[in-house]
Amino acid sequence: MFDGFAMQKGKKLSQSKFISSVKAELLPSGDWELVSHVMEPDGHQHESIINFWHEDGAVACDTSCDCSHRAQCPHNVATLLYLSKVDRLIAVMSPEPQEKQITKANTVGKKNVELLQQIELLKNKSQVGFKIRIERRPEAKEYLWMPELYAHVYAIYGEDERALVPSGMYPEEGGIRRDKVAEVEALKILYALDLQPFSGHPPNSLKKLSQAPISGTLWAPNKKEWPVVDYYWQRFRHEAAQALEKRGWNVQFSPYVGLNPLVFKTETWRAEIVEEGRGWFSLSAGFEVGGEAFEIQPILATLVECDFMELSEGMPKGQEFLIFLPDGRALAIPVGRFRHLIQTLGHLIDYKFNDGPIKVREIDAAQLVADDELGLDAPKALEELAERVKSASLVDKVDVPKALNATLREYQIEGFRWMQFLVKHNLNGILADDMGLGKTLQTIAHILAEKASGRDGGKPSLVIAPTSVVMNWQREIVKFADTLDVLVLQGSRRRELFPQIQGVDVVLTSYALIHRDLESFEKEEFHLLVLDEAQHIKNPQAQVSNAVKKLNASHRLCLSGTPVENHLGELWSLMSFLMPGLLGKQDQFNETYRNPIEKSNSESARNALNRRVGPLIMRRTKNDVAKELPPKTEIVHTVYMTSEQKDLYETVRATMDKKVRQALAAKGRDSQIIFLDALLKLRQICCHPSLLKNHEGATASGKFEYLVDLLTTLRKEGHRTLIFSQFTSMLSLIEAYLESEGVEYLKLTGATKDRQGLVERFQGGEGEVFLISLKAGGTGLTLTGADNVIHYDPWWNPAAENQATDRAYRIGQDKPVFVHKLICENTVEQRIQQMQAKKSVISDNILDGATTGFALDEDLRGELFD
Repeated sequence: MFDGFAMQKGKKLSQSKFISSVKAELLPSGDWELVSHVMEPDGHQHESIINFWHEDGAVACDTSCDCSHRAQCPHNVATLLYLSKVDRLIAVMSPEPQEKQITKANTVGKKNVELLQQIELLKNKSQVGFKIRIERRPEAKEYLWMPELYAHVYAIYGEDERALVPSGMYPEEGGIRRDKVAEVEALKILYALDLQPFSGHPPNSLKKLSQAPISGTLWAPNKKEWPVVDYYWQRFRHEAAQALEKRGWNVQFSPYVGLNPLVFKTETWRAEIVEEGRGWFSLSAGFEVGGEAFEIQPILATLVECDFMELSEGMPKGQEFLIFLPDGRALAIPVGRFRHLIQTLGHLIDYKFNDGPIKVREIDAAQLVADDELGLDAPKALEELAERVKSASLVDKVDVPKALNATLREYQIEGFRWMQFLVKHNLNGILADDMGLGKTLQTIAHILAEKASGRDGGKPSLVIAPTSVVMNWQREIVKFADTLDVLVLQGSRRRELFPQIQGVDVVLTSYALIHRDLESFEKEEFHLLVLDEAQHIKNPQAQVSNAVKKLNASHRLCLSGTPVENHLGELWSLMSFLMPGLLGKQDQFNETYRNPIEKSNSESARNALNRRVGPLIMRRTKNDVAKELPPKTEIVHTVYMTSEQKDLYETVRATMDKKVRQALAAKGRDSQIIFLDALLKLRQICCHPSLLKNHEGATASGKFEYLVDLLTTLRKEGHRTLIFSQFTSMLSLIEAYLESEGVEYLKLTGATKDRQGLVERFQGGEGEVFLISLKAGGTGLTLTGADNVIHYDPWWNPAAENQATDRAYRIGQDKPVFVHKLICENTVEQRIQQMQAKKSVISDNILDGATTGFALDEDLRGELFD
């Protein structure tokens, strides 16, 4: 009935024991219906239904499932393979079928079978008594054929005992009539406890020896599941024996069989955290059992190894979980406390619980002390910091420097004090305020305070910014902190100025120059190292990312309104610069945080990441703090292409889609280039057909005509407008139109030399329209003289568009701002807009990443081109 794929995958599901339940029902028609729930490795559960009936002297079968295959699928195969064990099939199809819960097994020392739960699922309605005796085989050679540890199981009728017979054949002996129903129920219990009748037999030479203990059937655990039988019988004694005794069974153990496990006692818990210096602390914790001390790290290491977190998922906090120590002894621990320990400590050290104390940074130590469940003894200063962590009042009320020539808003004072908190506790962080909230001003106040307090030790602070923003830093420092000496290292003669570095307060340079001048910068010592627009180091392999990590500074600070634009790997890159090792190596970070958050939307991983980096990130949005800003309204304009433009678009789409399919099928290196080329051509047609190289045919653009009408309306109403586009050639077409109409305008692209001069002219009232290329003018500009923003064409990341919008919508804007997005209907532009909605999850909350980076595959091709 099943193909090779279904058989192969079904076998894996069955072997991994991903079957959570099986039920059987005898239908009025005489058919049997089996309903099972089979879980995929990713946690998704499917319902499999299998029907059996008699037909022409044989058994016929039909299958169905709620998965995409609908029938004859791997989930049907897994169910049938699971039921291929006769005892399971009998248990499921008994006259009173009971649902049997299947607990995922593990390798030796790792298995966690819910024995008590399985016993309670099987009901015994008979008055027949049962006795089970667990024994160790004698050491004499004639007994080597027997299992090392085994059980005799008897049904008790008055004063008589009769061995259970797995075959179901019950001979009448001594006038005793066997209770078959009761004994079958007892057999079910034994099978549920992973006990099986021993299939070995003594050699013929021993069969007549009276001392051979074969008076009853021997029962032993499945050796494949329990290679170390001592582990099984310790668990049996701790969990199953009590449950059996409650059901009236007589349970007996020979000496030295199934020793009672050690049991964790909360009152013996001890944990302390000790300062080691330079912002590092060590955590030591453990407990006692019967006067014997146990350190927590080896216990946690054992739990991680045996998949404790997976196996204990959903268990009550107070329930006991049995693990086996390296010396073979069992230890019973409470599920809740140890799950919390692993979740809390594991994220700090990447789940590597080695011998010796756990070393953590001060802020992590404070968060541990603030956790009441851990019960940590700590130095008084750390306890005080922990109280502030719990109350979310980390910062001290530090006065703003008197030398600052500005009045800070309340949220800006809070940001300044947060930076002071970082320095005090030897921490580094990210000021991630929205664009336009004054990150530069807050940082200047911080630099002033460090100089005034003498903490800078006379060393300068280094600010690295995009080339276009460096001079803006110089102007802001001169305006707000004229007591600071500033040295700008730009231009061809900058090397002549390097000897002056240690004689100034602030050094300014750009990302474009830092790796070129790295040899000289590495020789200098700085107090603060500030990265403005820090998303420039979001790629950890980039030359600039490696360069800034080599600079010598006492404290580091990142400024970025978009520290996470596409995926959480960008946050790791920034943190590897700020606090090397805090989030582990990149592959460890991906496994612990990024993949669970981005692929599985794991709330626990997201919360753990928030706890790690939360105190190191100051994030405020305009909606949070800038109440004085006027409203901002976003308007999406659906634009219709001309008929000729639409025909051209469809022709190019079909042609390029075929090329992309072929490239993807070939899996060649050129597939990415072909894909991006196709995307470029389609976007160009949406903007204006004339942008397409070697184009013949359509010359009109529905979007351009729409823009003309929109601009005419805005000009009549007296508005001033910023127009952004990815294409400088499109800006040139708009420029030609403005000139023909006599409209006063300004234009800024990557070729513009005097950016600030253009900004000052526009802010001074010159120009009705400001044409800006998105890449060149998306950051570092204040253009509050405009009250309308037009995005002529969309791009992947909404953060890039929001940054551009924030040129007008920032502190100082006193008019309502309208943002217009022009989108061609039923085109790649509309698909990009839909994809933006997914990426905005990361943009809105840097720790709520739900998307991954750009990955070219068939799904993406279909999403954009179909």
